[in-house]
Amino acid sequence: MLYKRNEIWYADYTNASGERIRRSLGTTDKQAALELHDKIKYEQWRIDRIGEKPKRTWDEAYIRWLDEKGAKKSIEDDKSRMRNLPELRGMLLGDITRDLVMTIIAKKTCSDATKNRYIALIRAIFNRAMKQWEWIDNTPHFSMYSENKKRIRWLMPEQAKRLIEVAPLYMAQMIKFSLATGLRQRNVLTLKWQQIDLGRRVCWYYADETKSGRALGVSLNDIAMQVLEEQQGKHSEFVFLNGRNKPDTKIHSEIWAKVLAKAKIENFRWHDLRHTWASWLIQRGVPLAALQEMGGWETPSMVQRYAHLAPEHLHKHSALLNDCLL
Repeated sequence: MLYKRNEIWYADYTNASGERIRRSLGTTDKQAALELHDKIKYEQWRIDRIGEKPKRTWDEAYIRWLDEKGAKKSIEDDKSRMRNLPELRGMLLGDITRDLVMTIIAKKTCSDATKNRYIALIRAIFNRAMKQWEWIDNTPHFSMYSENKKRIRWLMPEQAKRLIEVAPLYMAQMIKFSLATGLRQRNVLTLKWQQIDLGRRVCWYYADETKSGRALGVSLNDIAMQVLEEQQGKHSEFVFLNGRNKPDTKIHSEIWAKVLAKAKIENFRWHDLRHTWASWLIQRGVPLAALQEMGGWETPSMVQRYAHLAPEHLHKHSALLNDCLL
């Protein structure tokens, strides 16, 4: 049956399993509402009688995706990207084609790497809808953009010392700790005293506190321990504070830019402190497997990009050519 509420027509019917279903038809026109009502009842009959899969919308898919993802740290990134895909709202999964998605992504004014993050999210949701939820029988093939491989940006020790010298004291402490541990910016800024065991010289992060979604234990060297000792007593809960002596979740970009300019360092992000830490370790003979564990990377390929910084182990192979021209 049909009924009206606030000028909008609604459908009210019972399916074959006895479940009562009420839903808005989204129209104030009675004839259009009748046609849509009959269409919905026919689709429901096909679902009930011949086992046809119900038609699901993109909204249903991403809501279930978020529910199943739970408290993972990357969920906020997913929410942000979904907000930037309004064109898909209300669409049936079966109506979302590869061409439609690629057209939407192509119009975005962002880097190819960022476009790939959107495509990867859409593809992951479609794959789960097909393989796990069994909502659809197949999924479109989405092509990824070709990303330019960027060089690893890292500092020489003398540059790092200069950066620390010109930075405000609160930031200098964070820089030193980052270079000593390789931790990401957020993990440094949100570090709490309850995560640290000074006696064992370790700190740890639970799975929901890391980018990889895996628990991480961090070995604290002498530099890290010195920083922690100097930070004691400044706050009862958090280790690091901003310039206003309060906990923060990000580095102020303008202050960071001024510090870099003063240190005469160009093209350097805060995250490059992590690259610097990894580069220094590789150059001092730390195996890639150990670096992967120390940095909490998910796969060996993620640390392979640092391998070229320590080619010394290849000396014996290159020496095979010594007698060719000498």
